[in-house]
Amino acid sequence: MPQLETPSISRRDLMAASAASVAASAAPLSTEAAVPDPQAPVLAKVSFEVNGQAQTLELDTRTTLLDALREHLKLTGTKKGCDHGQCGACTVIVDGRRINACLTLAVMHEGDRVTTIEGLGSPDRLHPMQAAFVKHDGYQCGYCTPGQICSAVAVLDEIKAGIPSHASLDLTAAPEVSSDELRERMSGNICRCGAYSNIVEAITEVAGRTA
Repeated sequence: MPQLETPSISRRDLMAASAASVAASAAPLSTEAAVPDPQAPVLAKVSFEVNGQAQTLELDTRTTLLDALREHLKLTGTKKGCDHGQCGACTVIVDGRRINACLTLAVMHEGDRVTTIEGLGSPDRLHPMQAAFVKHDGYQCGYCTPGQICSAVAVLDEIKAGIPSHASLDLTAAPEVSSDELRERMSGNICRCGAYSNIVEAITEVAGRTA
């Protein structure tokens, strides 16, 4: 009975075959679908009016209004303080109401009218509230001042519209708002330098009342 011949395979051929097998198994299938990156940002367009000018931005949907103003529109007058809605440095006026820009997403303000400190006045044409802050030294380091001024402008509009600052206040019974009332309304804006009395004096002058 004839004997079967044992195939002759060299060590080099064996190693080459093994390497080819490993490479084939590691290669991804061409028909395999790409897995989306869970960390990739979701982008969305938002259009709004900022200081009287129409703006359209394509933003990560997680972008705050504060970061949209500062980082994308370069309106750095609005300051980032605590970034948790506790200091008021980022206060802007949206559709006539003051808000903390760090607590709201930019994409939530489609079609809104946003006013920042740059939109209230300019160095050669100050808003009356800006001029009053200068006159009464309503600032020291100045970091909180943009938010203070935006909030103060909105406070006087709230008073004019008869909007109470808390449930117990009756503006019909006390049309002349006191210094204490102004302080209460402005309590969301913190001045670490402690210029509160001067701030109240500035707001009082613009309101046309005596503190």
